[in-house]
Amino acid sequence: MPAYSEDLISRFGAAAEKMPAFPKSVQKVLELSRDIDCQAKDIASVIEKDPVMAAKILKVLNSPYYTLPSKITSIDRSIVYLGFNTVKNLALGIAAIGVLPKHNKANFDINQYLRHSLFVAGIAKLLCGRISPTTDSTEYFIAGLLHDFGKVVFAQFMPEEFKLALDRAKNDNIPLHLAEREILGADHCLMGSMLAEKWQFPLPLVEAIRHHHENADQGSDVLACVMAANRISKTTDFGFSGNPCLGDLSPLAANRCGNLDEITQEDLAGIKEEAELFSRIGSS
Repeated sequence: MPAYSEDLISRFGAAAEKMPAFPKSVQKVLELSRDIDCQAKDIASVIEKDPVMAAKILKVLNSPYYTLPSKITSIDRSIVYLGFNTVKNLALGIAAIGVLPKHNKANFDINQYLRHSLFVAGIAKLLCGRISPTTDSTEYFIAGLLHDFGKVVFAQFMPEEFKLALDRAKNDNIPLHLAEREILGADHCLMGSMLAEKWQFPLPLVEAIRHHHENADQGSDVLACVMAANRISKTTDFGFSGNPCLGDLSPLAANRCGNLDEITQEDLAGIKEEAELFSRIGSS
């Protein structure tokens, strides 16, 4: 890990502190997810105590996408129909969307960013099921969802410099994180990991955000899946998060995630459709 000056760490830390807090209800959902004795009713009870969150989840679940046999009016019933993980991931997605700023002075496209992030989250969840079918995919989903959140902090609180980095990456066809390091002194990976620490997320999730652009051969399965999911997303025209470069797949992701060519266009189409739905309803 590079050595950063105290001034840079202080500046990035101050920017992270300005971001809204992640909802306490979702923090509790994450905490319960790590408890092997947690039951569906425990998750439902937490979500139902956050009426805004509960209403948005029910709005998504009652959309035509899920084609449920009857209208769902409680989080308890939603878990019965769609399962534990689907409802948890909806809560996490809606929470992340809720803290996004509507506008920024860097002209960073938040809607495109959101579609990309939801797409990566869905692919990371799919990869989790491939490499470890019995593992709870919650941390994989949220690591994918938040892997680029440092860009949002830059766009909001360091807009002039971030716009220069966006322009440099585009005009010179270099990876955005390298342009950020030149202009801001460090990249969105560091910024995002500092925000995840502020939000008291578990260490594997923080590390996945921090290291997702490294050419690593060691690390967690969560990191491997986020790396692979991010690269897969860039081979499509769905969403854009300011980075024009595809880049090589890290040895860690290649070794852990298997043959990515086995992921079908049908798989990706379903994830895209779900991402579009989340982004429309979650931000409304």
